[in-house]
Amino acid sequence: MRRRRASKSATALAVIVIIVAAASACGYHTVGHAGALPPDIHTIAIPAFVSHSQTFRMEQLLTDAVIREFDTRTQFKVVHDARDDSDAVLRGTILSATAAPLAYDAQTGRAVSALITVSVTVTLTDSKGKIIFQNPSYLFHDQYEISGDLPRFFEEDSPAVNRLSNDFARTLVANILEAY
Repeated sequence: MRRRRASKSATALAVIVIIVAAASACGYHTVGHAGALPPDIHTIAIPAFVSHSQTFRMEQLLTDAVIREFDTRTQFKVVHDARDDSDAVLRGTILSATAAPLAYDAQTGRAVSALITVSVTVTLTDSKGKIIFQNPSYLFHDQYEISGDLPRFFEEDSPAVNRLSNDFARTLVANILEAY
């Protein structure tokens, strides 16, 4: 009986060792930990994005999401203002943010679903002003439901803008890190 348990334990241990060895040899690495940007970049300044849209707080939500994404996915020190001691500066400008109805209630004729579209330009430069990464035309979309209760409408669009901000940040940081 003891021999059988020892044999099963040894087999289970061998399987675990093989799985761990195979997983560690498959070439995957955590983004931002393997020199994804030039090696002399340690501090990235991310000042508040500029907004040319009329959407309330959109620049704040996008900036916060990008900072959070850099903090969670990379080892870079992130600061909020472009100082002389920053190794790189990430600047963003929101060109437009719109909401358009997608679907209407057949009985009332009111919109029941809308699409948020945001256009952003982003540039990452090093301390000498050399462009490291640039995308002049990020375009993001997210759909949300509209309540029939007008006072609650603005409570419901906030989750859509938050989802859009987080998706934008994930995509931007991945594009910056994987470009190298």
